[in-house]
This record gives sequence, C-alpha cells and structure tokens, in this order.
Amino acid sequence: KEFMVRNTYIYPPAPSMAIIGDLFAYTSSHMPRFNSISISGYHMHEAGAPAELELAYTLADGLEYIRTGLSAGLSLDDFAPRMSFFWAIGMDHFTEIAKLRAGRQLWYELVSKFEPQNPKSAMLRTHCQTSGFSLTEQDPMNNLGRTAIEAMAAVMGHTQSLHTNSLDEAIALPTEDSARLARETQLMMLNEMDLTQTIDPWAGSEWMEWKTADLVEKARAYIQEIEDSGGMTKALEQGIPTREIERAAARKQARLDARKEFRVGVNLFEQASDFDMDTLTVDQAEVLKGQQQALEQLKKARDEQAVQEALTALTQVAESVSEQLSEQGFAHTKGEIMQKAIDAARVRATLGEISDAMERVFGRYQGKMSPVRGVYAMEVEMDESFQEAVQMVREFAAEEGRQPRILVAKMGQDGHDRGAKVIATGFADVGFDVDIGTLFSTPEEVVNQAIENDVHVIGISSLAAGHNSLVPEVVEHLRSEGRTDIMVICGGVIPRKDYDSLFDVGVAAIFGPGTVISHAVKEVVELLKG
Repeated sequence: KEFMVRNTYIYPPAPSMAIIGDLFAYTSSHMPRFNSISISGYHMHEAGAPAELELAYTLADGLEYIRTGLSAGLSLDDFAPRMSFFWAIGMDHFTEIAKLRAGRQLWYELVSKFEPQNPKSAMLRTHCQTSGFSLTEQDPMNNLGRTAIEAMAAVMGHTQSLHTNSLDEAIALPTEDSARLARETQLMMLNEMDLTQTIDPWAGSEWMEWKTADLVEKARAYIQEIEDSGGMTKALEQGIPTREIERAAARKQARLDARKEFRVGVNLFEQASDFDMDTLTVDQAEVLKGQQQALEQLKKARDEQAVQEALTALTQVAESVSEQLSEQGFAHTKGEIMQKAIDAARVRATLGEISDAMERVFGRYQGKMSPVRGVYAMEVEMDESFQEAVQMVREFAAEEGRQPRILVAKMGQDGHDRGAKVIATGFADVGFDVDIGTLFSTPEEVVNQAIENDVHVIGISSLAAGHNSLVPEVVEHLRSEGRTDIMVICGGVIPRKDYDSLFDVGVAAIFGPGTVISHAVKEVVELLKG
C-alpha cells in the first residue's frame, strides 16, 4: 500500500520486499509472538478505494507477502499466523460489516491453497479504524455520530481492535478532549451496549449474506487481475491498482460535488453559519528544535567508531541482498538485515543513519503522479456550476493565449495525496493545464518547478499541519526569484484560525474540506483576472 497510496516508501519495491522477507525470518526465529506485519487496506479506502477494491488489493498484498516469506526460505507456518490486517470502516454501514466477513472468507480460501499445517495461518486477524475521509469540517459535531456508526460496523464485523477518529480531525490535529470522546465512543459500545457479547450477529440475514457473497465475487475478480499480471509487485509497476483507486476517488468526489451522493452539513442540510471550536496548535519549530538537540546530545555521548562499523556492516548486507536480487530475483538473508540494523541501533545509530546505510545500495524510490482525466467530468458534465467553470476557463485561455496552468504541490512529510490528485483531476477536466509536483518536496523545489513550468498558480495541499512553516517559505522563495506574479493557494486540513496568518504572508485563497471543485476553479480564475 505504500507504493499504491500511502507513499511512505523509501526504497524501490524489490529491495523493500526483500527487507520484508528478512523481517519475517528474524521475527519468526527471535520474536515468534511478535506481529511482524500489518497489511493495510485502510489507506486504500482513504485514497478512494470502494470496499471491493480495498478487499482485493489488501488480500493481494497478503499473497505477495506470503510468497516473499516462502522465497526467503521460511515455511508458511513460520510467519503467516503472525500476519495481521488493517481495514478502514466507512459510512456504508452494512457494506462495511460485509467487508470484514468477506475478508475472512477470502483469506481462508487464498491461504488454504498453500496447504498450511497450522490453522491459524489461514485466520484473518484484523485491526480497524473509522474513516477520516467521512469526517467533515462543516458541522463537525456530526462527526461524533459518523464515528459511532462506523465503530459499530467494525465491532459487528468482528474486528480484534479498533481506533476511533476524533471529531476535529477534518479541521486540525485532535485535541485531548476530542480524543477522549473518541475513546469513550468505544467504551460505551463495550460497557453500555454489550456489542462484544455476540458472534457474527448478522449471520443468516438475507441481505447481509447476499452483500458478503457479492463482495467476495467482486474482490475475487480484482485479485485474479492482479495475479494474472504477475502479482502485486508487477501490478504496481504497471500502475494497475493505483489507477483504479484514483479513478474511484475522482468519481466519488464528482458525485459529491454534483449532489448525486450526500453528506449532511456539506451538500445536504447545510448550516448558514460556521461552527467555531477550539483546535490544537503545534509549534513545529519548537518540535524540530527539540529533536535536533536530542540528536546532538545522543551523538556526543556515543562511540562514533562503533556506530560507523555497525553501519558499514549493514551496508555490506544490503550489497549482498542487491546482488542476490540481480542474479535470482529474490534474496535469502535469514534475518541478517534486521540483525545488523538492531546492532547499529544498540550502539545508538539514528534511524536516519540506519536508513541511509541501506539507501546507499538500494537507492530511493520516487513515485510519479499524474491526473486521471475524464472521470470527474463524466459525473458532473450536466452540473451548472461545472459548465460555468469550463466557460470561464475557455474565456481566460482566449484572453491570455494559453490555458491557465496550476502546479499541485505536496511538501514536507505529508504523504496523503488523495486531495491533491482529486484536485488535479478536477482542474484538468475543467480545462486547466495541470502539473503535479513530487511528494515530500521542499518549498524551494516547488518554486523551482513552478518557475520552470511557467505556471499561473501553485496549489499547496496540506493535511499534516505543516502549512504555517512551509507555505511562507514558498511565498518567500517566489519573492526572492522575482516571481510574485505566480499566485499561491492552499487547501486541505487547515484550521480557520490559521487563515489570516496565511493571507498575511501572501496566500490568495484557502479551500477547506468539502469545497466543490467547480467553485474553487471559478474563484481561482477570478483571482487570476485580478
């Protein structure tokens, strides 16, 4: 899922999978009760995957991990019982219950083909988290109800553990009070509703059994498509799962914008006034300063020669892995990577140094992003606001002699790209020329790309509270380059109390969660016209 949607990758797929195999080997022999991997569908759901895609691609990931463990020389029962899964739970209540039921059935079928001797190898154990995408900035108190509905689906679908999101997570990082309410949502279900006292409560329901069977059938077809392409690693190289999820995300956003699907307080029963609530503020400069000071103290106190020797040993193991991958397509390391990394940590090498020691050999993976065209427009082409936006873009292009051009940028450690991709797709379908920057860019890199591509607008997507430090740097770099003609806009999870400070540094517009894309386009074009 890192290469599909979450984007917190470091190394390319092949060495990354070799590290997974090494992890299985190490934990099965040294830490047999440790849950070695969590196979996540959550981030696929949050990126836009409907239930059948989340099911299929998550389980296809699981198959790839099984093959990786077997290629590393392990028996299935050495590592499969400690594999676990992670699902998102959205607002389609009965579908989400059916999804958990279908997942257990499919995983048992898939693993049984490998003929495990331990029945636990084919049992799907799972953690669940309520959806972040379903949370709204508008009428945020409604999010308490959304989280409760989703949590009930997770419990009745028999999750083994659960994370309930806080009501303010579409606005900012959660406060202590909102996190307490999220926790107590679970406690009420446990202690007041007794939801954990029954086994598969929906079993036998005609609707639930049909829905479960329908998801199983649909997911099987997608799994077979991945298997026919050579497995998930090969499918990722071909862009199959990423493309399907991005299309689904664009279609979902278009249906919300066109009011073909509804969200109370956003495009149905909207409130005339905003609901004001306290939000958490994090001083990123202070956090960074504290971490830097801690690292400086650590490095002064450690044995530097021992650190360098440990890191060199880790690099040498990585070189051996790279050679094996080149020669035979897989690597037998028997936990050597993990052991050398642990050895380095014990002499106080930092995580960054440990990672760099392997990056010297494996390199750093750079994902590519491009807008999916046509999907958004297909759903909203008859919408009056969309047609107005298209006409405004045409008029702008006729006056300027070229299409308006926007660079959609992601900066810092924020790998959440659903919003950025949906915006890119929507703006492209309206008629903008759209460039998408690389993930984890620096402000300077964003400005350089904007100047090189001669864009009219830089659109910064922020979902990880980095806006107060990163956005002013973009504006400052534009000023130093003499390109204040390039307009800066922002979108994402940005507390309203931060709007004025961003406007003060030169941001032209801010678009929060729930913004209709055609409305944003019209405002941007008006701003460009001056």
